[in-house]
Amino acid sequence: MSNLIKGETGEWEVVIGLEIHAQVVSNAKLFSGAATAFGAEPNTQVSFVDAGFPGMLPVINRFCVEQAIKTGLGIEGKVNETSVFDRKNYFYADLPQGYQISQYQQPIVSGGTVQLDMKDGSTRKIGVTRLHLEQDAGKSLHDQHPSQSYIDLNRSGVALMEIVSEPEMRSAEEAGAYIKKLRSILRYLGTCDGNMEEGSLRCDCNVSVRKPGAAFGTRTETKNVNSVRYVMQAIEYEARRQIEVIEGGGEIKQETRLFDPNKGTTRPMRSKEHAHDYRYFPDPDLLPLELDPKWIADLKNGLPELPDARKARYVADYKLTPYDAGVLVAEQETAQFYETVAKGRDPKLAANWVTTELFGALNRTGKAIQDSPVTARALGGLIDLISDGTISGRIAKEVFEAMVETGKEAAAIVEEKGLRQVSDTGAIEKAIDEVMAKNQDKVAEYRAGKDKLLGFFVGQTMKATGGKANPAMLNDLLKKKLAG
Repeated sequence: MSNLIKGETGEWEVVIGLEIHAQVVSNAKLFSGAATAFGAEPNTQVSFVDAGFPGMLPVINRFCVEQAIKTGLGIEGKVNETSVFDRKNYFYADLPQGYQISQYQQPIVSGGTVQLDMKDGSTRKIGVTRLHLEQDAGKSLHDQHPSQSYIDLNRSGVALMEIVSEPEMRSAEEAGAYIKKLRSILRYLGTCDGNMEEGSLRCDCNVSVRKPGAAFGTRTETKNVNSVRYVMQAIEYEARRQIEVIEGGGEIKQETRLFDPNKGTTRPMRSKEHAHDYRYFPDPDLLPLELDPKWIADLKNGLPELPDARKARYVADYKLTPYDAGVLVAEQETAQFYETVAKGRDPKLAANWVTTELFGALNRTGKAIQDSPVTARALGGLIDLISDGTISGRIAKEVFEAMVETGKEAAAIVEEKGLRQVSDTGAIEKAIDEVMAKNQDKVAEYRAGKDKLLGFFVGQTMKATGGKANPAMLNDLLKKKLAG
């Protein structure tokens, strides 16, 4: 499938690079002991360091460093044994120090890759340039007062990992797949919760356009987009806007823009800064960060099985399609639920029940898999009843709906409602005889060569048995009786 966009002067290629700001899962901030809980009352989680009081010295949070190392290893990056914290100088009302402590030329992680799983089943790898640690700024609130802005410093000093991709994505769909996969990796690692609606994962979108094969065009950066859907909308709009400007004889300005989710458009915010505008220099209050190679190796050995490895295992061991495997491993909770259901059972049948019936029920009830009304153990019990012939696949769907509504076990529902599959040959033969007696004309047509009528007889006999006849047994007996 081509990713090229048609303009008035021919086809254009969009070039996309993403900068992800991922809030580190940690109870304390990067350089202070202040709390990081979401939703606290404004300015209740602020230390003197976070508020930029004179003479306050930052002290590095070892756990935040550990989380960054694990993330770097999870994206197959190189963890640098020496990295340096710099001051990035700029003035803004919610930046009390007048600078942000970040990393510039010597980040904690260099390189890395994120593998995209596309809808057509294909995969492709996107390079990661770097991952560095930095402190978050506070928050300016402009809608609380008619003429004043309020400042909340609760977020000031919270640890962020900035993960910068190479400009290797070529469509909004690829950008969406990149964020989803990176978020999945972060959640598996436990290093960022990925809740974009709470601001703990934010995305800056760098977008430019060019004629296929030409040099890179001038890029714009759309800041702080906080949902996958909005990222895709912002990229689509910005790419088409740039094409229209260029084809209309204009030039693209290198600038920072904002996305308006209500209109689905971007608008200028300010001219794009360059690195020299920030006057970076090593922070004099912080020594270079020196990492013990053994610590890095120990963390690497302790990493969980990540989404790509798990997907490969499901395809190899469970013989699932790459698409189904990808859906099941996208969230760690879903993968764990599925593995409980599949243990000792037909893995393909388990996958079908999880991705079709269970996901359907969760969508209808608006529940996450952690809050599923049917537990993994209970769903496994339902599949056991199908496998041992107690109920048919069709009846199982009826039982599952009752499980969702009542929370009861499958076996109890089957007994209560009398849904046990009829595997008594005599009972099925009796039902067949009755159906044949009522439909002598169709029996004659079948025997005259109209084989398609078999489905009619199956349906009528199933109806006569309340849908409880064993399907395989019913088919065999019907064929024998109809053959005369």
